[in-house]
Amino acid sequence: MESIRLDILVTEKGIARSREAAKRLIEDGKVTVDGKTVNKPSKLVSSDSIIDAQEEKYVSRGAYKLEKALDTFGIDVTDKCFIDCGASTGGFTDLLLQRGAKHVWAVDVGTMQLVEKLKNDPRVTSIENTNLRYIERADWMENISGAVIDVSFISLTLILPRLFELLPQNAFYVALVKPQFEAGRASLNKHGIVKDKKDHISVLEKLNAFLIQNSYSIHGLTFSPVRGGDGNAEYLIYFSRSQEGTLQPLSDKIISDTVQSALKLN
Repeated sequence: MESIRLDILVTEKGIARSREAAKRLIEDGKVTVDGKTVNKPSKLVSSDSIIDAQEEKYVSRGAYKLEKALDTFGIDVTDKCFIDCGASTGGFTDLLLQRGAKHVWAVDVGTMQLVEKLKNDPRVTSIENTNLRYIERADWMENISGAVIDVSFISLTLILPRLFELLPQNAFYVALVKPQFEAGRASLNKHGIVKDKKDHISVLEKLNAFLIQNSYSIHGLTFSPVRGGDGNAEYLIYFSRSQEGTLQPLSDKIISDTVQSALKLN
């Protein structure tokens, strides 16, 4: 029988929707070949092998990042409406719906990325080809309780001002902080990784200062349980507009301790 890479076979059999999804399943130890667990996507197996796999919990691993934030910060999304900024395939959107969100407006600068099951879900409105820096005001924005944010190739400080203008004053935000898009080229090694702890701390300190300057209080900071696709440590920050006139910044110790924990993550 013909030999074939395991990740290709898993995809061809329809067990995973893409090679990348197949790779994640295999590396997570969720695929068996003839009854034995295999965690190497490139392993050559017989094309007539019996393949079994545990079903993926979410449409992308990005959902696990937001999952940790909601659990760590104690955020209940039940019956709330959200904007998913940088929705991509829909990991954040999928998690919100599974947690009981009422509706999600999934916004992305790209097209044809949101998976079909979400695109066809009546609780999801897909808004494609839309740059968040220039997104126009719309009636649905008045319904938003919270914004979840996962954007690439742009600093959060460039998109947040527009969201602050458009979303309700009482909306809350959970944003994924990606140091590689905040720190500047000088902080990246040849693989595009921000390695220096000082650069991670600097990124979070600057974001902390930016939010305080815009009258937003920070309620929590944690590190992502999985690294970015390029291997960078990432963070999740939870904030909202200060309603009482007193601002709540992050302490230096919280920032330093969170960075330390993130950089220890394999």
